[in-house]
Amino acid sequence: MSTNFSEPLAVAPQDERPILGRHWWLYVALGVLSVVVGFLAISSKFIATFLSVRVFGWLLLIAGISEVVHAIMVRQLRGFALHLLAAALYLLTGLFMLDPIRAASLLTLLLAASLLVGGFLRVVFSLAVRFPAWSWVLLNGVVDVFLGILIWNGWPESGLWVIGLFVGIDLIFHGVGWVMLGLGVRPYRVAPSVGLSRAAAVLPK
Repeated sequence: MSTNFSEPLAVAPQDERPILGRHWWLYVALGVLSVVVGFLAISSKFIATFLSVRVFGWLLLIAGISEVVHAIMVRQLRGFALHLLAAALYLLTGLFMLDPIRAASLLTLLLAASLLVGGFLRVVFSLAVRFPAWSWVLLNGVVDVFLGILIWNGWPESGLWVIGLFVGIDLIFHGVGWVMLGLGVRPYRVAPSVGLSRAAAVLPK
């Protein structure tokens, strides 16, 4: 007695470009806004550093309070002590972050140390292994070491501007990514009322 099992039908992936294309202008607008805010952060690095650390501190405090509430809800379970420990860490770190000058100095020192250690390891690894494209990893390591030395030599004064500078650069690249996404899906824009046949006609063959 033979049993026929029907094979599952392969579902073709849905082309999301027409859906994204309907809101291409929103992506471009968000990208431009992010780029503008990034340049403002770079031009006012101290203010950007102050606000970034302060916002991060409040987020940690909110996370700590939520952990306390969650720990109370599961106080009869075995994970109660771990939730309380996580809440204490969040709250203490958040309270420390509310002093943005001291927190920014400490974070900048940790950033400089991580750049120095990570860059040194990249240099040693690329020179020892010589894998394909090892020279790019070597260049990345050299740049990281250079930035780490630059930040370390300027510490603690560098703590007043490094975080704001990095946040501004990240916002600029983030905004450029959004702009490129919006421009990339713009040719595929389709009105919501248009059917699948109209969408297929818009897509390039």
